[in-house]
Amino acid sequence: MQDKKLIAPIIITVFLVIILMSYFFMWSIMPIPFIIKILLLFVALALVAVAGYNLYERILEIRSGEEDDLSKY
Repeated sequence: MQDKKLIAPIIITVFLVIILMSYFFMWSIMPIPFIIKILLLFVALALVAVAGYNLYERILEIRSGEEDDLSKY
């Protein structure tokens, strides 16, 4: 039962990573200075890392049985 609940967060995170990396590859072929390309790469990688951490926290939340954050309030 819990495995089915993990599918949506994983798929959304994978799509987000694909979108962020496609933006970076789009920026890499644009005629902009190299330093800006490096900065954009770090921004994209930071967002991917945040998405990965968010997925990790969501998986832990689902496995612990606490699926509804609103129940805390």
